Amino acid sequence: MCTLADPSFDVVSKVDHQEVDNALNQAAKELSTRFDFRGTGAQISWAGDEAVTIQAETEERCRAAVEVFKEKLVKRGVSLKAFDVGDPTPAGKVHKVTGKIVQGISADKAKQIAKAIRDEGPKGVQAQIQADQLRVSGKKKDHLQDVIALLKNKDFGIALQFTNYR
Repeated sequence: MCTLADPSFDVVSKVDHQEVDNALNQAAKELSTRFDFRGTGAQISWAGDEAVTIQAETEERCRAAVEVFKEKLVKRGVSLKAFDVGDPTPAGKVHKVTGKIVQGISADKAKQIAKAIRDEGPKGVQAQIQADQLRVSGKKKDHLQDVIALLKNKDFGIALQFTNYR
């Protein structure tokens, strides 16, 4: 097992809620003022803590409103991998789509990441799954930096951040 002296870092998938809120407010403002959205009933709003509802009178305008929100997320430094959105569906006279802000690493993804570290990472590096994050530890800091580079080059379908590097 690792001792307290071993260097380590955490692999997490977190989103700054304030930045998402700012992006949503900017998108709402743009939808209300942009010429091509006039009279289309385009709206964006929170639907709970981690869900966003976007609606418009046509499917095309609904998709365009989703793109506006995505642009705002990118400008605010939020990875698009953290925003899971489906296709617009008709709901009465409008088309609606609900997107979810994805936070935390699911058990399946954590196992996938740990396996990648075990299979492709340097020897002597361990990954332990701790709830919705992973703790990676090893004897040498160079090995940990190699693991960070390895994980950055792989696509696990979620936004990864590396914290508590010691």
